[in-house]
Amino acid sequence: MRIAIACDHAGVAHKNAVIARLIALGHQVEDFGTSTTASCDYSDHGYPAVRSVAGGSNERGILICGTGIGMSIAANKVAGIRCALVHNLFTAQITAAHNKPQVLAFGARIVDEALGVAMVETWLSTPFEERHQRRIDKIHAGEGAQPC
Repeated sequence: MRIAIACDHAGVAHKNAVIARLIALGHQVEDFGTSTTASCDYSDHGYPAVRSVAGGSNERGILICGTGIGMSIAANKVAGIRCALVHNLFTAQITAAHNKPQVLAFGARIVDEALGVAMVETWLSTPFEERHQRRIDKIHAGEGAQPC
């Protein structure tokens, strides 16, 4: 599988651990940065990664910032993308099964590296339950709707 990954300065160590595991599992990884702990804006790295998923050059995306909140908000602004913010193995598993997100976000200040890697593995290995497709169709039907 082709997987995009991006982080801000808070997520560099977690990103490197995830990349190492993904490569060990046989995935192709495109790293959108950052590679330094110097302060940066998560959107500068997250948007290109997510757009690569929306455009089809990558099949999935993984985003890591301090809390995962900023990256997930930014990712969900990209048309056609569903990004799930996860904090544990249960949320990684249930979002894969019920929401079929193409992008996963988590916080390096919320979970340790080992849990981050395990959440990614859980998300990638959990099959989508087709009975939830109608909900996803409704989400996509709402894209472009006027704000309340």
